[in-house]
Amino acid sequence: MTDLRTDIDAVVRDLAAARDRTLHLTDLDEPELLRQHDPLMSPLVWDLAHIGQQEDLWLLRGGQAGRCGILPPDVEQLYDAFTHPRAVRATLPLLPPVDARSYVAEVRARVLDRVADADAFEVAMVVSHEQQHDETMLQTLQLRRGPAVLGAGTPLPPGRPGVAGTSVLVPGGPAVIGVDGTDEPFSLDNERGAHTVDVPAFRIGRVPVTNAEYAGFIGDGGYARPELWSERGWQVRTDMGLAHPMGWHGDGTRTRFGLVEEVPGDEPVQHITWFEADAYARWAGARLPTEVEWEKAAAWDPATGRRRRHPWGSAEPTPDLANLGGTALRPAPVGAYPAGASAYGVEQLMGDVWEWTSSDFTAWPGFTPMLYADYSAPFFGGDYKVLRGGAWSVGASILRPSFRNWDHPQRRQVFSGVRLAWDV
Repeated sequence: MTDLRTDIDAVVRDLAAARDRTLHLTDLDEPELLRQHDPLMSPLVWDLAHIGQQEDLWLLRGGQAGRCGILPPDVEQLYDAFTHPRAVRATLPLLPPVDARSYVAEVRARVLDRVADADAFEVAMVVSHEQQHDETMLQTLQLRRGPAVLGAGTPLPPGRPGVAGTSVLVPGGPAVIGVDGTDEPFSLDNERGAHTVDVPAFRIGRVPVTNAEYAGFIGDGGYARPELWSERGWQVRTDMGLAHPMGWHGDGTRTRFGLVEEVPGDEPVQHITWFEADAYARWAGARLPTEVEWEKAAAWDPATGRRRRHPWGSAEPTPDLANLGGTALRPAPVGAYPAGASAYGVEQLMGDVWEWTSSDFTAWPGFTPMLYADYSAPFFGGDYKVLRGGAWSVGASILRPSFRNWDHPQRRQVFSGVRLAWDV
């Protein structure tokens, strides 16, 4: 992301890009916005007004929740994510869509009037928050039933044959994991602080696991073989009736945002739980990478002994380097971005699919809460597994190799996939 401390035009561009995306995803009829498409997800109109509420809180009130905002307190509290779980939000007296749109527009107009004096980090966090909710709304729209409302997505580059199923060696040795505020001023608290880790040698998949590879697991009875699953994973598989990735129909087709289509064999598999990823890895004679291994493969440059800003270097993401921004509505074929490879030759580390790791979500050494204490700390040590890399649905301006996503291991509405690793 551009340095917001010195470039006010960049502030406005980043805010505008996120808002354009939000308005596109909520350009739907009122019943679609009010409906709860799945108990795991909020009604889209809740996400819309929540985006405005957080922008109001941080950029108009300096994070002081006790100060009166644009909304009356009894209305504003409806958009407190900690008070109201997703499953009950459709029962709340939410703002109607027309009022939610007016609210977010009024907040933005007031923000732009004073953006030159805003705190750069807080502006960056508001941009990140909106982009993350845009991704959440895409998850909701994937769970939605009914005819397509987003279209088929923008074109993607072709893949390359021969890269699926290959791996690269990452030699043992130290690497700097995590970042500091001086290097990444807009990093989140759970990405800090930078620390050196001596990482043993390992191999890692050059690209994520494809649909065709995953279909081999299904065809070999992977969902019917308890020896491939952890004890808890087998219980989750049984309780949820898992038999294939979310959206697949078992006949070689899938539903993607309301469109029924053949499952593309060369795309990274997505919409699988951590337990499915773990069972697949066992079936393939591999394992899931730790997040330390993943980050070393993505960001460390052994030739210079330093981290790279992105896997490919210092250049900002472009459509030639990674599939980000959400417009494609799907992952790119494996091998589509050779120019986006890391120093070790690992490809498609950013974009396409979130990649499950074997790691639990814990604090890095030197962790210090920022903005507010409840952003990351309450989730440390809980029932969460870390995902890395960002999917096609992530806003390009907010993603870094150090970015840590986390979710419950049984979740698969996330655009989640898998990359394999092996001991050496």
